[in-house]
Amino acid sequence: MKRARTAALLIFKDARIEGETPVPAARVDDREFGVVKVGILAGGFGSRLSEETIVKPKPMVEIGGRPILWHIMMHYATYGFTNFVIALGYKGEVIKRYMADYCALESDMTVDLGSGRVELHRHHSQDWKVELIDTGLGTGTGGRIKRLVPYMGGTFFMTWGDGVSTVNLRELLAFHKRHGKLATVTAVHPPARFGRLDLEGDRVVSFTEKPLEEGWINGAFFVLEPEVADYIENDSTMFEQGPLERLARDGQLMAWRHEGFWQCMDTLRDKVRLEQLWESGRAPWKIWD
Repeated sequence: MKRARTAALLIFKDARIEGETPVPAARVDDREFGVVKVGILAGGFGSRLSEETIVKPKPMVEIGGRPILWHIMMHYATYGFTNFVIALGYKGEVIKRYMADYCALESDMTVDLGSGRVELHRHHSQDWKVELIDTGLGTGTGGRIKRLVPYMGGTFFMTWGDGVSTVNLRELLAFHKRHGKLATVTAVHPPARFGRLDLEGDRVVSFTEKPLEEGWINGAFFVLEPEVADYIENDSTMFEQGPLERLARDGQLMAWRHEGFWQCMDTLRDKVRLEQLWESGRAPWKIWD
């Protein structure tokens, strides 16, 4: 039986306390770009991180006590992109509960158990609008994007809910606007799993701990036009296969090269690395205060 599509809209308003230092954000000038929404795919099973995803969707796996989804959203919000459309699937109710309770979880509160009245104090919510869209349990990445397109309105960002980076989102969007094609993919260097030794005979002349490998891969930070939906056949379509291949063949796919930090969280090893970076105070993707 076909599942009914459901959607929820949450609006988080920034209600700072008097005298509190605001977090600086490079707000986007609507006259330059208009309102550009951010689509995030958060519905996959995350089977390679089953140690965590047996009880929660992968975007809710925590780094430094916060879901990686929060880290991704903070990245976009720091550049002024605060309208999010999140594709739900596997254990989507966990993300719904987190977003619905976000304001309360981020605030001090008084609870009157007699009347059931709850009063929030020191409200630290974000100035975000979040649309939560049920895109099905077994839907492919392409199918999820196709289901989100009606909510996007025009040019939009798209990313997966399991990767962090230092991508300059304003420059990425400006690049996309300049070339005028249907799709832009961020090209990144894959991080190596092991340190690299440079040898002269038996002597080590240099050692680099986990350097970036040569070549480029899909970094999954996209800017797309709504017409990309025409390249997606149905719910089972994987965006990384047929649609991107056809977009490239038609000359409608451009690459924006990112030389900085990028890391996806596919495995427990990746999570541990991100946790170590966060705990060290040197997490490159933390560009907010």
